[in-house]
Amino acid sequence: MPEVLFLVVCGTICDFDDYDLIADWGQTHLAFLRRYLPYDHGVPGGRWLTILMNRIDPNLFSAAFTDWVRQVWPDRPELIAIDGKTSRRSHDRSAGQPALHLVSAFATTSRLVLGQEAVADKSSELAAIPALIERLAGNDGLKGALVSIDAVATNATIARTIRDAKADYLLAVKANQPTLRQEIETFFNDAPLTSLDSDTPMSTRAMAASNSAWSPSAKEADWLSGDQRFPGELRLPDASTIIRVTWRTELKDRGRFDTRYYISSAALSAKQAAQAVRGHWAIENSLHWVLDVVFNDDQSHLRKGHGAKNMAVVRHFAFNLLRTIADKRSLKSRRKIAGWDTAYLQTILGNLTR
Repeated sequence: MPEVLFLVVCGTICDFDDYDLIADWGQTHLAFLRRYLPYDHGVPGGRWLTILMNRIDPNLFSAAFTDWVRQVWPDRPELIAIDGKTSRRSHDRSAGQPALHLVSAFATTSRLVLGQEAVADKSSELAAIPALIERLAGNDGLKGALVSIDAVATNATIARTIRDAKADYLLAVKANQPTLRQEIETFFNDAPLTSLDSDTPMSTRAMAASNSAWSPSAKEADWLSGDQRFPGELRLPDASTIIRVTWRTELKDRGRFDTRYYISSAALSAKQAAQAVRGHWAIENSLHWVLDVVFNDDQSHLRKGHGAKNMAVVRHFAFNLLRTIADKRSLKSRRKIAGWDTAYLQTILGNLTR
């Protein structure tokens, strides 16, 4: 099994996204593989790779990935974004099986995947997020971190799970929490400017649009934890800061204005809030977009057994390892060069075999 997993990770790093191609690469580079493991019987063919990867327990494999990340990069991450992504071609219509949906935790400052949890579909994210947080929280793995999640997770259960992990939450407040959103919106509309901590506008580049954003925050949030005023009212534990982010997007033919609201258990200044909110966007631009464009995740047709889930974890192994190389090449170029140059591949593998 170690030989199979090592082969698949190496093949994925080297820009091969198909089991047959990975097996062919292994046959050609058998001498290189034997530097690390014996491979007494050579490498399995593409069909055997398919069978074996379909049968590996994905929960155990995900746990092994999380343990590896913690051992190789022991420093606790400061900002962690959690979000889900669907592998669009992994559905099986004939069997009534939806596409794989994976909830991932991403360290936004170090650009590393920390862990993942597979779910049946996007509607099941709420069940996966607490399980992922609890796995990451082992041995105080989340202590002192700020965990940001989109509005799907803005509920007391997930907020309490994060707080129990000795971390702080940063949760988006959208239309699925209309009462809370209205209260926060009213607060910012009515509050005197002297009660707000305001940051200077920040600029960034997102896709083809030029964005500028202004992010005031308020730490006078004790009214959110007062006596319950009506049945079913949302109450988040230890709410300390509310945040409003307003930004202007300059499109080709017009300007667009958007406003979003957030709530956090951390006492954040406007500058800290802006950095955290901007950091959460990184999981889309620096992870999900890269998986689609560089690793062809959306084009994967793996549908049987556990293959889709396990290969998603393999891509995260490869992503983290490729990120460790300190050169100015793109991830796509690094994959290509690793397939050509075993010395370069050996450098990439340094953190895998540490």
